[in-house]
Amino acid sequence: MKKILLASTSPYRRELLERLAVPFESARPLIDEEKEKDPRLSPRALAEHLALLKARSLAAPGLVVIGGDQLVAFEGRILGKPGSRDRAIGQLTAMSGKTHELMTAICVIDGERVLSHTDVTRLTLKSLSRAQIEKIVDRDEPFDCAGSYKIEKHGIALIERLESDDFTAIQGLPLLALSRMLTACGIENP
Repeated sequence: MKKILLASTSPYRRELLERLAVPFESARPLIDEEKEKDPRLSPRALAEHLALLKARSLAAPGLVVIGGDQLVAFEGRILGKPGSRDRAIGQLTAMSGKTHELMTAICVIDGERVLSHTDVTRLTLKSLSRAQIEKIVDRDEPFDCAGSYKIEKHGIALIERLESDDFTAIQGLPLLALSRMLTACGIENP
């Protein structure tokens, strides 16, 4: 059986992949993500580019490598992971009552085969007070999350509306598409 390698150390992506009940290992991609961020690329193209580079960095014979990237596009700019409480509060304050897009790209490399998928989720936040934003940020500490919220935790309370083909894409790994891609690579998954 082919070995699966998740090119990520994200606990969120590992937890999601476990849902497909396939054995896998994970490893840090061998790229400097910050150096690879090309400002000329659209948010979607950048997420796809980074997912491909992450998978390609660990590709080897006999391995099926899964790379992924996720970012938030808001008012023509990319919002990165906030990294701090103040930046998370600032991002959520700016997005309050407005719609943003969450780009979740995955790339699967199996030898010469390269399969890609991008899920674009549109999310509208409720109009939120500073106190509401601080409460969620302090509960979830979403400093390592694109968009400054953890929808799988208390961040769901921030959302007014969402449009997505796959809810798991919001958490970082679109399992519906990934399941199809693994099947195409000859890997059975329930």
